[in-house]
Amino acid sequence: MTRSTDPTDPVDAVDAVDLSNSTDPTDSRRRRVLTGALGAAAAAAGAPLLAAVTPTQTEGPFYPVVEQADTDADLTRIEGYAEAATGEVVVVEGRVLDENGSPIEGALVDVWQANANGRYAHEADPNPAPLDPNFQGWAKLVTDAEGRYRFRTIKPGPYKVADEWSRPPHIHFKVARRGFHELTTQMYFAGDPLNDVDRLLQSVPEAQRGMLVVDFRPRDADAPTGRFDLVLASV
Repeated sequence: MTRSTDPTDPVDAVDAVDLSNSTDPTDSRRRRVLTGALGAAAAAAGAPLLAAVTPTQTEGPFYPVVEQADTDADLTRIEGYAEAATGEVVVVEGRVLDENGSPIEGALVDVWQANANGRYAHEADPNPAPLDPNFQGWAKLVTDAEGRYRFRTIKPGPYKVADEWSRPPHIHFKVARRGFHELTTQMYFAGDPLNDVDRLLQSVPEAQRGMLVVDFRPRDADAPTGRFDLVLASV
């Protein structure tokens, strides 16, 4: 299922995820951080129909903690480096909107992800896969007057979390703007078989799950492009 475009979809409460069935003790810290309640508020009875707020997802344990000079909209290259990152190049674009469907200008869109090998450039990531010294891995964007954002990146690789659980390719988002509740969520790639067994994605009610899954299609001579709109709840 791909992203829903129906602005009247209801928003249901999401139960906490049970991630406790791994028997590998080395997975315990990562599992604890990934565990969390995922949810969004339901619309009040009798209120005007509003756009469904984007479902929340856990921040995960690998939010960047070390400042870096380059956090622009092209994650495939680092300023001053001659070579580009390894992997399949994709473009992600979309709009940040309020519950009435109006664009939110000046929202900070924080984006971070694993590289093509499924490895984060984070000291706490135990994944033995190689780092990519040419991959930026983190971007800080600001929406324009139409609420738009756009960035170029590498499709992240999957990685193992527990004995019987590997996370599918996904990109982390954290969106903030004064007057709105901060949104932390994750974007997934349509058609990946790991989506169907991912404990975090499957914890989102089916009616809202498609809001987090994006279909990528070729666009002219550019890389495959996917649209991921984000709806924030007002304070």
